[in-house]
Amino acid sequence: MRRLSVFAIAAATALALLSPQPGFADNKKKDPDEIGNRDVGRGMNIYSLEKEIALGKQLAQEVERQAKLIDDPIISEYVNRVGQNLVRNSDAKVPFTIKVIDAEEVNAFALPGGFFFVNSGLIMKAESEAELAGVMAHEIAHVAARHGTRQATKGTFANFATIPLIFMGGWTGYGVRQAASVLVPVAFLKFSRGFEEEADLLGLQYLYKTGYDPTAFVDFFEKIQTLEKRKPGTMSKIFSTHPLTDDRIKKAQKNIQELLKPKPEYIVNTSEFDRVKARLIAMENRHKIDPKEANRPRLRKKAGTGTTIGDESGDEKASDEDERPTLKRRD
Repeated sequence: MRRLSVFAIAAATALALLSPQPGFADNKKKDPDEIGNRDVGRGMNIYSLEKEIALGKQLAQEVERQAKLIDDPIISEYVNRVGQNLVRNSDAKVPFTIKVIDAEEVNAFALPGGFFFVNSGLIMKAESEAELAGVMAHEIAHVAARHGTRQATKGTFANFATIPLIFMGGWTGYGVRQAASVLVPVAFLKFSRGFEEEADLLGLQYLYKTGYDPTAFVDFFEKIQTLEKRKPGTMSKIFSTHPLTDDRIKKAQKNIQELLKPKPEYIVNTSEFDRVKARLIAMENRHKIDPKEANRPRLRKKAGTGTTIGDESGDEKASDEDERPTLKRRD
């Protein structure tokens, strides 16, 4: 009993330290000119930065074992470049590894330590590079402010009884499964309202400092929420755990007006974004099979002849044919 009392006192003390204190607000957090010169990730945290990176790496390996990554070098390089440019204009103190998941749900999530995944569905639904960058900037802000491990720390001190479950039972026991069959740990992705608002504030600054139109951030989230109401399932479950409420939208718009000095011009879109999106659309169309055609015999050219033979095996041979390079004879 005495040991439980000690735990209770420790938990209460920890929660008090974790709660926002009056007058504790750092004005530097609202000044985009101070980006890189401020410690936005301060707060009680049982994870050192090194342990946070190691944890993120372990979780990222689990995600990669379950998800289908896009290995197209043009798409991967482009998304990585957009993300790394935002990281350079952020407060992040860890290197980022950015990869693209082949999944149609609108989603992007950054694990502790800078391991960042972007669903192809997010790129497909974005209408411009600025909209894509806005979502990425918000997730980068979560990492820069160390929200994942700070949230996990808060949960750990509040629930001492769950420690054996968390550290011995494995993180797969308390995850959320998405349609893409990726199991993501809730403790590191479902943040408090305060953390979400802070990520909004920081993400807008990172977007702005990188040269993008900051209003694209709000525009995209409003558009996706409208789309989700019309067509449920558009957003992944993880993405929908932190929607922009009306209050957050108004606050984001106020931050843009009051904290970000207007620039003569912003980046809204690039031809590269359009090319990558077109490439994804073409890739998706190649992989789609009309259900009405799926069970029909397919015809293909017999190698080395101009004759056509029936393909009773269906998709397997057709897939092999698709993967062969097309040769154009020289006249």
